[in-house]
Amino acid sequence: MSDEITPRQFAVSYQRFMEWAMDEARRESSPFKARLTEHFGEDPGTYPLTSDSIAAYDLPNLQLALDAYLETNGRQHSLIGFGGPVGHMELSLAGLVHDYGFGLAEGPVRRTVVGLERGRSITCVTIGLFLISDGHSRLAVLVVQSERGFEGPGLRLEVIAPDQAAGEQFIADMRALMHEHNAFRGKVLALKAGDEMMGAGMSVEFPAVDPVGRDQIVLPEGVLEVVELHTVEFARHAETLRAAGWHLRRGLLLHGPPGTGKTLSTTYLISRLEGRTVVILTGGALGLVGDACAIARELQPAMVVLEDVDLVAQERTAMGYGATSLLFRLLNEMDGIGEDADVIFVMTTNRADLLEPALAARPGRVDQAVEFPLPDADARSRLIDLFGRGLDVTLSDRAAVVAETEGVSPAFLRELVRKAALYAAQAGSPRVEDAHFREALDLLGRGGRITRSMLGADGGALEKLRPEWDEE
Repeated sequence: MSDEITPRQFAVSYQRFMEWAMDEARRESSPFKARLTEHFGEDPGTYPLTSDSIAAYDLPNLQLALDAYLETNGRQHSLIGFGGPVGHMELSLAGLVHDYGFGLAEGPVRRTVVGLERGRSITCVTIGLFLISDGHSRLAVLVVQSERGFEGPGLRLEVIAPDQAAGEQFIADMRALMHEHNAFRGKVLALKAGDEMMGAGMSVEFPAVDPVGRDQIVLPEGVLEVVELHTVEFARHAETLRAAGWHLRRGLLLHGPPGTGKTLSTTYLISRLEGRTVVILTGGALGLVGDACAIARELQPAMVVLEDVDLVAQERTAMGYGATSLLFRLLNEMDGIGEDADVIFVMTTNRADLLEPALAARPGRVDQAVEFPLPDADARSRLIDLFGRGLDVTLSDRAAVVAETEGVSPAFLRELVRKAALYAAQAGSPRVEDAHFREALDLLGRGGRITRSMLGADGGALEKLRPEWDEE
């Protein structure tokens, strides 16, 4: 009888050897199955698993929810971290329960510090396994922050429990606690677009917003009052209007030349609407209108500010496909947020003539358009006084200086006063006088059309007074 074995026999033996080796490797390299079995008092291999996807920017809110849940009287927990190449594998509770944690060992809990408003911060768990006990009840919860995935960067929350209802209840509790303890509520937020290809998703920043008083805004009579009526006064009487059956969602379009006070007035509204969540979108972040509306709907009363909305809301025949899709998204999100939502949309533009009629001419999207014109003579004189606070501005012929600034914006006047103050300081003068203003006008004029455009000046009147400016 031959001692040789057939290829088939060898293959069967080799397969059995590999299965044995893998079983041994699992037992030796991954302690998590044993920890989970000890926690539940039995093998949790058949326990139902419930999971939830959470936006990456909600990490601090998830942490606050977990803290609140775990601090409930009678609950105890242990937190386990992971060693090994966690970032290069699909970490899941199913894998841990069935001992597929090749190369994994217990290690440090992975955390990151997330900045909040006014220099505050919170330390958040990004990868960790929570073993939770509440009397006789047991849960195992896995938090994983993934940098990449089919839906981009995000958070995954998984829970196993002896019965499905317990897992579903935990997820529901987390969502309720995230709403209750939300770190964004009542704050001013600026959304920033990330680079999905580089594994960076949308982020939330907390810009410092200096308070703006009503006396810092100089506009033609009645303009600011209209803005206040559709925002501050509307918010003051929101419950009365709701009870009468009127919808609370509203849109306000602030339009006019650059530098006429649209952004300043928006900042003033933020100061007046204290306690209201404000979400600001500008530039490339305008594409995040869906996220902005989701946050506003969750944390209402809220205000969504879209600066330079014409970048994505031009008349649709004038735009390419990509921009048009953003326009449709904006329109759909404004409609989808619901009429009963206490959300104010404030949109600013320097080119109202370019806006899509479906946005600008439809009630419920834009309920009021407010024009911010260039200041008249009286407003220009008041603006010189406003920007000259703290200076000794002494004008022997104020009317002449005011006349020479016809057609300029408040932004132009602010820079004019600043440069006039510089000339006065260079001359050693304690007062800012007519000659210093004329020097400042000459300096600004030498920048030609580009400088005047950047500062919001209407070149027509200035060219008549300084025709040589464009000859240089």
